[in-house]
Amino acid sequence: MGVVNITPDSFSDGGFFLALDQAIAHALRLLDEGADLLDLGAESTRPSSRAGGDAPAVSAEEEQARLLPVLEGILRVRPDAILSVDTYKAETARAALVAGAEIVNDVSGFLWSPAMAAVCGELQAGVVLMHTRGRPEEWRTQPQLVSDALLAMVRDGLAASLRVARSSGISPEAIVVDPGYGFGKRFDENYALLARQSELLALGCPLLAGVSRKSFLGHTLAPLFGGSAAPVEAREAASLAAMTAAILQGVSMIRTHAVRPAIEAARIADAILAAS
Repeated sequence: MGVVNITPDSFSDGGFFLALDQAIAHALRLLDEGADLLDLGAESTRPSSRAGGDAPAVSAEEEQARLLPVLEGILRVRPDAILSVDTYKAETARAALVAGAEIVNDVSGFLWSPAMAAVCGELQAGVVLMHTRGRPEEWRTQPQLVSDALLAMVRDGLAASLRVARSSGISPEAIVVDPGYGFGKRFDENYALLARQSELLALGCPLLAGVSRKSFLGHTLAPLFGGSAAPVEAREAASLAAMTAAILQGVSMIRTHAVRPAIEAARIADAILAAS
């Protein structure tokens, strides 16, 4: 799953692809590199953002104004492209699905918009249900959890999202779950979650992992960068290491900013699994 951020402030590439022609060109490049599908987002959910609150920094109208022209532009050139929309707003999900998106990637797991599950059920969308602990402005102050408590929190939260999805008529075959690396998990908690990620397969759904360029990787690399977290542009090798670990721990889909290196890493991980 290739990432297309149509935002001025995303932690990884904010502002790089905000212009319509740049966003479409980037999306087509990711497809050419071998992405199976694209995830288009028009609001940053970086730590400390106002995403998910009563007064989000990006309104549904602004989100759609950024998102829909890019979505439509991609489909004009590549009508067979599989597109996911990264949003927690039901209004934006509906508009994107009507415009040709097939999947809704909701970072809140249906928690932040009461109407989201009904929209996805009505329009027969595929869904990615992510676990998020609190809202972005709360992430830096969350108490540390031990491994067992962390895994139980993620498992129980995803199970609750699955119940909402199924009660809204969403087919089990249309659901993927995401542990939500970095979304309300403190630095070391992400590694504890990654080490035990395969236990989440008991939920009965394929797993997606979004570890690409995340801050917990930069934090771990700090001793190599004079004690400061590695900058985003220096996290690619660490991202590939984490992606490989995620595949070996049972994920079926990787969400990544750099598609070609991720494909190469996935081939190696798949070869290891095939030989085991």
